[in-house]
Amino acid sequence: MRRIAYLINLYPAVSHTFIRREIHALERRGIQIDRIALSGWDSDLVDEDDLAERAKTRYTQRDGILAICRDAFRVASKRPGPFLKALRIALSMSRKSVRPLPYHLIYLAQACRVLRWVEETGATHIHAHFGTNPAEIACLVRCLGGPEYSFTNHGRNELDGAPRLHFPTKVKHAKFSVAVSHYCRSQILRELSQHDWNKLHVVHCGLDADYFLDGPADLPDAPRFLCVGRMSPEKGHALLLEAFQAVHAKFPEARLVLAGDGELRAGIQNDIMQRGLGRVVEITGWIDADRVQTELARATVLVQPSLIEGLPVVIMEAMARKRPVIATYVSGIPELVKDTETGWLVPAGDVAALTEALTTAVTTDKATLTAMGEAGQVRARERHLIDTEAEKIADLIFDAASEPS
Repeated sequence: MRRIAYLINLYPAVSHTFIRREIHALERRGIQIDRIALSGWDSDLVDEDDLAERAKTRYTQRDGILAICRDAFRVASKRPGPFLKALRIALSMSRKSVRPLPYHLIYLAQACRVLRWVEETGATHIHAHFGTNPAEIACLVRCLGGPEYSFTNHGRNELDGAPRLHFPTKVKHAKFSVAVSHYCRSQILRELSQHDWNKLHVVHCGLDADYFLDGPADLPDAPRFLCVGRMSPEKGHALLLEAFQAVHAKFPEARLVLAGDGELRAGIQNDIMQRGLGRVVEITGWIDADRVQTELARATVLVQPSLIEGLPVVIMEAMARKRPVIATYVSGIPELVKDTETGWLVPAGDVAALTEALTTAVTTDKATLTAMGEAGQVRARERHLIDTEAEKIADLIFDAASEPS
């Protein structure tokens, strides 16, 4: 049986359901997956699938720093040459980095632990999710004499710090790398030598086939907007509340649901009260995958007013459930959402344009909204069916003929 390892910073997590779907899709193809994460063994989880995933996952940091150091000393004594090579790489990636030198030495120690685990299981490839520390650890495992590796870049985490994440080194030593959108790929290409451009492919995050809604959308009678995401500055909740206040003044029946939690929750709650929206705006807190489906079924339109993004999975989920989407012209979103066809796109930070889009959604008849939802589902299925996207990953790992997307 073909066997690979998946390396993730935090797993499982509410925000990483797409990784779980990818793993399961690969397993349906007969590939055995060893789950390795840096942290997440003590996370608060409510989703039964996430709880099952945690039981299958090994955690590099769970036993503490001394256990990690023991693995590092063991590798250094048995493989001094490869260890010195990996140390040089770790030192080079610490220069002008997002994090200082001690972090990179810890990454090296964790790489020694991951090396031991993949050699024990016989995994022949490591795929890391996120081009940050998981990709660096996978690179160091390779330098220590471990298996080939690849990694997926998702957007914001990588693009915010791209010049300091040493992508030339990570891609140089990788078998290949993946970006979740063409925009994300284009920004990583800026960091690379043109010689390595052919190593960077586009593979989308995906949804299971049964996520796509059969039958009619059954839109609610009163307009109900849904926003799903962490309550953090880049998600644009404050702009949404300003726009929704103007819309609600004209259309008192309109409602808004904010699904998520985060560091800005108290401020957002206060803003809701200050704007007199306490009876028409609901904050749900964190919700699991089943509750996301429930909220989508109750919604007229999904609204994601993000200032920066990768390609939010919730947008493809909404389109799969036949809901139109209001979102911003950032990153990979315009590659999926087609303005006036599957929803509406507005410039990030433009409250007037967001207000206009919300107003248009309220005044659009159900038949048109339904048609937009149907068109969105077709587009989401074409681009984000997980078994199709996982096949691309498998082909790249196991050397099936493939060209950069």
